[in-house]
Amino acid sequence: MSREENLLQRSITSSVARHLTHTTKTSPKMMSTTPRWLLSLLPWVQVTGGTYRVNRTRFELPSAPRIAVGPDATLAAESLQHVPLFADLPTPFLVRLADRFTRQPVPLGRSLIAEGSDGRTFFVIAQGQVEVLNQGVHGRNLRVALLTEGEFFGEADIVADRPSPVTIRTLTPCVLLTLTRKDLAEILQTDPPAQEAFRQAVSRYSERHTANHFGERQVDLVSGFAENVEIPETYVDYAATPKSYSLSAIQTIVRVHTRVSDLYNSPYSQLHEQLRLTMEGIQERQEWELINSPHFGLLHSAHPAMRISSRYGAPTPDDLDDLLALVWKKPAFFLAHPKAIAAFGRECTWRGVPPATVDLFGVPVLSWRGVPLVPCDKLEVKSQYRNHRWLGTTQILLARVGEADQGVVGLRQAGMPGELHPGLSARLMGLDNLGVAAFLLTAYFSSAVLTDDALGVLENVEVGYYRDPARSEIFGFEDGLGI
Repeated sequence: MSREENLLQRSITSSVARHLTHTTKTSPKMMSTTPRWLLSLLPWVQVTGGTYRVNRTRFELPSAPRIAVGPDATLAAESLQHVPLFADLPTPFLVRLADRFTRQPVPLGRSLIAEGSDGRTFFVIAQGQVEVLNQGVHGRNLRVALLTEGEFFGEADIVADRPSPVTIRTLTPCVLLTLTRKDLAEILQTDPPAQEAFRQAVSRYSERHTANHFGERQVDLVSGFAENVEIPETYVDYAATPKSYSLSAIQTIVRVHTRVSDLYNSPYSQLHEQLRLTMEGIQERQEWELINSPHFGLLHSAHPAMRISSRYGAPTPDDLDDLLALVWKKPAFFLAHPKAIAAFGRECTWRGVPPATVDLFGVPVLSWRGVPLVPCDKLEVKSQYRNHRWLGTTQILLARVGEADQGVVGLRQAGMPGELHPGLSARLMGLDNLGVAAFLLTAYFSSAVLTDDALGVLENVEVGYYRDPARSEIFGFEDGLGI
């Protein structure tokens, strides 16, 4: 007999005593829960009647959106209507025009238009990125713009003989869709009725001078010290078709057996925990929709003129400064994926300008120029294969917020019966014959961008670049391994 078997039991064992204890426990945890700072940072507007209408002043010269290019680098005729020069031309003519565009692959570093030369070609970027350069007063080429997929240039060059004020050069390997002045002339020669329509379109394109640089109708004023000057008459006109936002809904049904909610409700109420966890999931989806919804999401609501591309892939202080130059009227916060913020931090560290931190709801977050960089995983990182390596790209948002500042606002209808959170309610649907209770959870919400300059987007942000401090080289990483 072993020594252990000869020992007398002098106390109750732990395995038996454990049955008599009240275990210390936590409430159920959900790893998919995030801080959802966007929901807290947006000012929320109470919407009655389910609709929010944004009234704007009338545009004399609307800015052109990007052209939708098909996956096979083709153009649809209706997409050409977004080009101001072609906006009023008949559809049959645009169909013939779209068929004449030529697909042209162009390597990196190729000049498409040289400053001072006569441009004769209209370009649409199907894939890639180009830079617009202008020779400054000191004789050096300065980059004045970056153009990316869906953007176009050279439309004025096919109707006017004038030297180009800029040089345009490919910054990456590109696929371009081109239309030459010769192509346009051949179409017009075979379509006499379209010649007059095109002449009028060119005339309207050249005479649009009553708009300010935002495209809005100019307010006529007189200023100065001169006397006996006729005072102009003016008025502020409004857009005839203001945009309206309808509240979107997220709904689900939570089912809880009454036996569970009656017997197993201490120390945590099963009904309360089921509703709480479901509400967490609804609010996570709500934040995702506020960013990604094709109807009202911030990424889709940003105006094309308020979209810029990163210069070198990785987000740099220069890129964020350019974004601040777009949304310069009281910028409230950047919104970026945590990997994008980490990539920006690496660039700042490499340059020797580590960003400061600010306090956000009791948590330190990075900032740039005093504007917090708010992390949000709803800005997705998309993988793509480029230049023989896999890269992850995402986008960074910068927003001004509030109705008073003509910014971005959240929309909801609070005060509903059974409200668990403003705009989110739970209603008992009843019991079935098995004793299962059903609760309908509903969240009504949307968002609105009150003016175009309230929201900017930095596109093509690559998050997988790491610099070798010894060689000052850049390496892309995939799953933590150098490639």
